[in-house]
Amino acid sequence: MKNNILVIGGTGKTGRRVATLLKNEQQNVSIGSRNNNPAFDWNDPTTYREVLKGMDSAYITYHPDLAVPGAKEAIQTLTEVALKEGLDKVVLLSGKGEKEAEACEEIVANSGLNYTIVRASWFNQNFSEAAFLAPILAGHVALPMPEAKIPFVDADDIAEVVAKALLDDSYNGKTITVTGPRTLTFKEAIQEIANGSNREINFQAISLENYIAGMKAAGLPDDYVWLFGYLFKEVLGNAENQIISHDIEQVLGRKAIDFSEFVQKTAATGIWNQTIAQTL
Repeated sequence: MKNNILVIGGTGKTGRRVATLLKNEQQNVSIGSRNNNPAFDWNDPTTYREVLKGMDSAYITYHPDLAVPGAKEAIQTLTEVALKEGLDKVVLLSGKGEKEAEACEEIVANSGLNYTIVRASWFNQNFSEAAFLAPILAGHVALPMPEAKIPFVDADDIAEVVAKALLDDSYNGKTITVTGPRTLTFKEAIQEIANGSNREINFQAISLENYIAGMKAAGLPDDYVWLFGYLFKEVLGNAENQIISHDIEQVLGRKAIDFSEFVQKTAATGIWNQTIAQTL
């Protein structure tokens, strides 16, 4: 049976992967983004209704994170519009150990829609598609919370779980926690990337205060600086986030992708052997 599925953030790390998987399953996929027609913008609730019209279900990713101010109001409005437009089901991407994100989960759970929550640990792809790529290319990565042991999860695994939850009603009303199969510190992760890309990459542990000061000095937006400060202090500082989940194995019938597999696959693309100028 074909479904009309909206993928909000369909050009992002998980969204584009989810869209591809759903298209491979012959589903009708619409992308919710500011560059699409009709356009979708989280900051403009008047854009919600048009993209939700005619949809059966939706994958919800909130940019930049469910923890930021304004997220709860946006999720509340979106779910209200989705219910009015006749959607049956939504799958929400949430953050493992984020108390603010859990408030958004409650909104979805109480919306009257069928739903699945997918709680994710930090992504492997933060090292290849996001904030940590530039310092890796520069050969010097300075990060706080060096003692935190993180079960990094692969975006490919998240996407497979999300696609299955969208198409399989047996996951309705459930929360699926997705992590990698082992924990690593930032130093260990950077060392694996250095080994996999045959490069020398120096890791330096710094204080959270110095990290935040560096982001401000680089001219990053205040909400971006706040978010990273929150994620390091509140999320990585939470012992709950060092717990490994086996939900991926239960849902997909195979083991979660290990960080070493991610490194091997990503190193083969050559992305970690570019110069910084090539990525700008």
